[in-house]
Amino acid sequence: MRNFSTWLLVMFAVMFWGFRVVVALMAQLSQDFGGIAPLNLTLEIVLLFVALICFILIVKRKMVGALLYLLTYGIYFGTDLFNRLTIMMEATEEVAPENMMNAVFAFIGIILPIAILLDLLADKNRKANPKDKKTDWFFKNEKFDRKLDERADKNNYRTL
Repeated sequence: MRNFSTWLLVMFAVMFWGFRVVVALMAQLSQDFGGIAPLNLTLEIVLLFVALICFILIVKRKMVGALLYLLTYGIYFGTDLFNRLTIMMEATEEVAPENMMNAVFAFIGIILPIAILLDLLADKNRKANPKDKKTDWFFKNEKFDRKLDERADKNNYRTL
């Protein structure tokens, strides 16, 4: 991880993961956590372990980790966010604060994997076409190319 943006995104993802651990723990203990509750406690626990594997892959700059993170969190939080937004749009009375809080955290659960995936995609592009100002002026300049003459050593030496 070379980029500061990647460090920030992974730290924020770990903080969100910790928040989801607390939400799952509070739901398991049957305590109210400000109206925030997991959709499915068993699936939430499985997703917490999948997210740990994804974080390791993301730190190692593997695209599979970002795609798996987006896929799992997109399915889990995407359906919830869609359902809550349709309920909020069709509501004739005032929407409960618990619904709004759950919608906000579902939105964060969707945006975070998308940001991580975009960060990895941007870094893969930079890795394929690196730019180094210290050497590009020499190596990417035709004027400084070495001209070979008849005295140039053209032998291909092999070491066994």
